[in-house]
Amino acid sequence: MRRIGLVVALLLLWVGLGAAGTAQAGPLGDRLAQFPDWQSKPLLPSARGDLVYPDWFEGTWNVTTTLVDLVAPLAPEITTPGFEGNRQYLNQPVPFQARFVATLPNRFGGLPLPPSLLGKPQVVADRAFNGLNLAKAYLDKPHQKSPVLAVKVDPKNPNRQITLLRDESEDSVLGAKELVSTVVARGVETPSPSEFITTEVFQQEFLGSPQIYFNTVETSTAYQLHPDELPRITADQVTAIYLSPQDPDYFAAGDRPVALYRYRLEFIPEPGTD
Repeated sequence: MRRIGLVVALLLLWVGLGAAGTAQAGPLGDRLAQFPDWQSKPLLPSARGDLVYPDWFEGTWNVTTTLVDLVAPLAPEITTPGFEGNRQYLNQPVPFQARFVATLPNRFGGLPLPPSLLGKPQVVADRAFNGLNLAKAYLDKPHQKSPVLAVKVDPKNPNRQITLLRDESEDSVLGAKELVSTVVARGVETPSPSEFITTEVFQQEFLGSPQIYFNTVETSTAYQLHPDELPRITADQVTAIYLSPQDPDYFAAGDRPVALYRYRLEFIPEPGTD
């Protein structure tokens, strides 16, 4: 169970679930530069509303994500069961499609107001589309039923995402297991018009087994726009896994990550959507 939870955690983090403020490069960029010397969780404000991306994200993209490094900072004393299993993805490019859409901000409780009062459209991730495509890219096997049944986003909370996974002993959604990921904290930096850095901290619950499993996951991503090149967008991303209070090694680990995964992402516009 823990291995499934950790693998799926790695799949869903980057897609983005408070409106993004504007800031200069600072602690988030510095934190990425210090990889893998991460000694604590980042100090971030609570996540409110949807994560807003720069306008240059809008559209449908063919994305390739590649795990380029993985570190267990507290090994051999403390490791996670999923860590060694995730070595199979090292330097293995994984392609999938992602989509980012422009939407008018909902600031007036859904009341029908003219566009002039709603403000400028904001670009956000199509989290259900992106999460489903990425999960299937990692977990689907040839000639087998997909273990990923659906990815849903809470209509009342864009920071809460649910992934339904097939129970191996069942063929219906009634036997599904659920991975519930909720973004609880977020920070954003914009060092320049062509750079965008975001860090999010997730609380994750893996439901559907006799023992409910919790953990905390952080993802930090630095995006770079290349307007006249392909790939059009590249990104450096680090995912950190932290133990939950129910883990017997929780107090020994403290706020230090027990697993770190570094990815390289490349975005190429889908033909006809550029």
